[in-house]
Amino acid sequence: MVGVPIMNRSTAKAGVVLIFSLGLAGQLFSQDKNSAEDSLGKLFHSFLEGELKRKPLEATRLGDHRYDHDLEDLTPAARANWQKAAEQTLGQLKEISFEQLPTKSQTDYQVFEAHLERVLWASKNTNPYEEDPRVYSEYLSDSLFLLLTQNTLPESKNVASVISRVGKMPTLLGVAEKTLRNPPKVYVETAIKQNRGTIRFYRSGIGLHIQNEENRKRVLEATEKVIPRLQEYQEFLEKVLLPRATEDWRIGSKKFNAKMQHELQMPLSAEQVFQKAEKEMVQVELEMHVIARELWPGLFPGKVFPPYDPAGRRLAIAQVLEKLAENRAEEKDLLPSTKQTVDSIKQFIKERKILDLPEPDRCQIVEMPEFQRGNSVAYLNQAPPLDPAAASIYAVSPPPADWDLATRTSFMKEYNAYMLPILTIHEAYPGHYVQLEYSNRTASKIRKVFFSGVFAEGWAVYTEKMMLDEGFGKGSLPLRLHQLKWYLRTVANAVLDHNMHCQNWTDDQALEFLTQRAFQSKAEALGKIIRSKQSSCQLTTYFAGASFFNQLRAEVQNSLGGQFQLSRFHHAVLNHGTIPPKLVGPLVKRELGLPN
Repeated sequence: MVGVPIMNRSTAKAGVVLIFSLGLAGQLFSQDKNSAEDSLGKLFHSFLEGELKRKPLEATRLGDHRYDHDLEDLTPAARANWQKAAEQTLGQLKEISFEQLPTKSQTDYQVFEAHLERVLWASKNTNPYEEDPRVYSEYLSDSLFLLLTQNTLPESKNVASVISRVGKMPTLLGVAEKTLRNPPKVYVETAIKQNRGTIRFYRSGIGLHIQNEENRKRVLEATEKVIPRLQEYQEFLEKVLLPRATEDWRIGSKKFNAKMQHELQMPLSAEQVFQKAEKEMVQVELEMHVIARELWPGLFPGKVFPPYDPAGRRLAIAQVLEKLAENRAEEKDLLPSTKQTVDSIKQFIKERKILDLPEPDRCQIVEMPEFQRGNSVAYLNQAPPLDPAAASIYAVSPPPADWDLATRTSFMKEYNAYMLPILTIHEAYPGHYVQLEYSNRTASKIRKVFFSGVFAEGWAVYTEKMMLDEGFGKGSLPLRLHQLKWYLRTVANAVLDHNMHCQNWTDDQALEFLTQRAFQSKAEALGKIIRSKQSSCQLTTYFAGASFFNQLRAEVQNSLGGQFQLSRFHHAVLNHGTIPPKLVGPLVKRELGLPN
């Protein structure tokens, strides 16, 4: 999954990040026929300046380091002002004449408007600070971790900011304890695990990211003072909040459908995406069966092939996948194997002219910190848009230390030697890392700051199949089978997302679906069930976005015929920022000289 900052995703993944809620009570700007573009720029600038000051962690995520020493005021009164600011900003935006804007600024206007509308819907229909203790976990850990890992300032300055923020943690914990009411049990259980990881991070893990010995000592002295307060908060989570937690985690069909429209920004309803995903699952399973049939004789010589009916097809696929999973790295070799895979993928991209890779390459491949493990096997945190010279972090996770042997083995079988290249294509090359580097280079500051998760996830999924179609892996059938399995998981995510929140699926129904229809291991499936409860609509963005890019590619390629160039198409897609899909098609076609 994506662990990119400033992304429209829920806490779960691939990494944990808040929705970036921007808003501002700026002044009205007078305009005449020639001033619409100027008014848009001034409104955005004033809005952003106010918002960065109010939300220091979000400023850090964006790469503006003026407020690295501070943290958000998360009291109800302060958060009420966030909503008022967003409402006033949206009202002022609507007073700017859209028709008088040049084409590029019309796109900026639409990105700005869509974001504010999405944020306001969320603020009026969800209550994360009252209902989701995971929200506070980000402030406790990410606010420090990002300062030390994705920041171009000198270490001494970052250390001073870390110490300042650490000193504010007791106040933040007090707000959390006063504000949290009766959250869903699954949220509290995750927060309990996260806070244990945070305590370990404060005790020793944070020191691993500091080079200077004296700086390290100062930070550890500061964090050691806060550990008793974190332990009190742990008791609050376990003994106060957990007993009063509820099983009410579903958002229901009405909110799901409304939220999906804001998330997708596409001319498709939630029901249409769901129906499309159900049909796609059947098609992908048939493709996987064809490959399983080809591999069967070599893997199971002399063993009779299962019958051609739904149960037989799934049995054949499952047994072939189980056999292939024996080819996997040891836990200690997961990170070195990933780095080796990156080298071969990058070389292929250059040789086949898939697209131009970013230069210099600022992607750092690291082992995921312990406090972030357990939600996904990998994430990509992009270089902050306002500090693009900082590193992007591709974090790969061995199994969490507290997992038992059976769960760890299941995890490593899921992420075997064939799955790791697909994962790296998705998260890094030419997936999230490459796409987000392009996005950081767009001229529009509005498009740098605002972010469409459907675009980001859709592009990453699109690249998985595209790379193999272009010859990566040299026609390896095991690799293709795992690419299809990975894609089937994308499709299954959309089905699961809908059925968990709209059709009242039980855990048992979801587990059977994921293990029998999507060929996931039990450990992987159980993790996905938890994620589905904690991230309504986000799991659908992968399939919806991939469907969009596949359709756009088909339209462009069919129109250009023999004149179609893959790299030119990819550059046209990536040159405009990470924007809502409904805005992408016209820009791509215009750049390629095609009618809309």
